Amino acid sequence: MNNQATLDQMRQLSLSGMAQAFETIISLPADKQLTSDQLVAHLIHAEQEHRQHRKMQTAIKQAKFRYQSAVEEIEYQPERNLDKNLMLRLADTSFITRSENVLITGATGCGKSFIATALGYQACQMGLRVAYYSLPKLLQKLHLAKADGSYAKELARLERMHLLILDDWGLQPLDNHAKMAIMQIIEDRHAKSATIITSQLPINKWYDYLAESTLGDAIMDRILQHANRIELKGQSMRVRMTMQQNQV
Repeated sequence: MNNQATLDQMRQLSLSGMAQAFETIISLPADKQLTSDQLVAHLIHAEQEHRQHRKMQTAIKQAKFRYQSAVEEIEYQPERNLDKNLMLRLADTSFITRSENVLITGATGCGKSFIATALGYQACQMGLRVAYYSLPKLLQKLHLAKADGSYAKELARLERMHLLILDDWGLQPLDNHAKMAIMQIIEDRHAKSATIITSQLPINKWYDYLAESTLGDAIMDRILQHANRIELKGQSMRVRMTMQQNQV
């Protein structure tokens, strides 16, 4: 079998990473060619890396992040009140395997969504399932799902996520149906998976936001258990970036 036939078979078997590596190797001069055992090891490693990268890209696409961010891009100015040691611990994504929550609060523009998204991207790179939602839009989606009979299916999909990011907590008032939906989401995930919540409201105002003693207490009890808290302060990052751009 010639090399082209081998390449064609690799592609037919969906061994794209292996095919790409093999094509590169056979183009090398004779003195650079690998031994048979080196060749096999290299091809297997190339295919594994290709599949991991494809899995990561699929996870990022399915997460539906609002924008891109990375933990390496997070800034740690003293006025932000952002603990770098805590962020480094969160960046290894072990908080997800421990089923811990992350609660990020602060004024508008201070970088809450950026940090949440950066942790989400990090989880995708580790091969974990992630879903990103603005809470008002998620509640609207669940409301429509009740009408078309897909509510249970949507809740089950959320439960399967290793990490769920709920952005914009506290942005809009909640009716009883919305509170019950939040309770079901949090209950399904409690002690089994991780949730990141971002909010302009300080955590001590979340009880007032839920505005229902029994249900609110139940939701907060589950959210606050094993939770990492990040309380951002300082100048709006959007304003700061605009000022820096204007100075250029």
